[in-house]
Amino acid sequence: MLKSFFKIYLTPLFIAGSLLGASAQAAAQQVQETSWWQQTKSDALAKGNKFIDDGQLSLMLSGYAHHGRGTYTAERIAELNEKAWGLGFSKNLRDSKDNEEMLYGMVISDSHFKPQWMAGYVYQWMRPLSSNVEAGLGYTALLISRTDYFSNVPFPAVLPVASIGTKSSKLMATYVPRFSRNKGNGDVLLVFVRFDLN
Repeated sequence: MLKSFFKIYLTPLFIAGSLLGASAQAAAQQVQETSWWQQTKSDALAKGNKFIDDGQLSLMLSGYAHHGRGTYTAERIAELNEKAWGLGFSKNLRDSKDNEEMLYGMVISDSHFKPQWMAGYVYQWMRPLSSNVEAGLGYTALLISRTDYFSNVPFPAVLPVASIGTKSSKLMATYVPRFSRNKGNGDVLLVFVRFDLN
């Protein structure tokens, strides 16, 4: 069941994430009979299958969403949910430079106590801090479904991601910047953990 979920829903998101990371070099190396788009799509589908076949299955647990104290009023923060409990699964791979890629699907309790569905791709540049501990910094390209935006119609976003931990378990965070000068809509830091199940 999870294999089908990753194949049907997350492979297109991986294609989108791959396009964000595509360089000018890829365009310069086009083969005469194959367009840049066709080559990128073919590479992304191959990588999607690699995720499904070789990726580490992980459990993701969310529990905290910090609303920026400088971008929300105290009254507004008192109304909002910061216990963003949630659950998700991911498939994780290491590339040739030992950086981390991830396909994931997750649902959390949003700021208004409603379900927020997310599915996407993560790329993190990893750096060792000791023999067992590493830190990562990167981005996620994802689709989000919320009741308060577009009537639950999924919409795309690109957000920063950071992590610290071991290869098999990590504390991770993503940051949603402020999109409005209105003090009722500020920035949010979502914190979650990831544990490998394999």
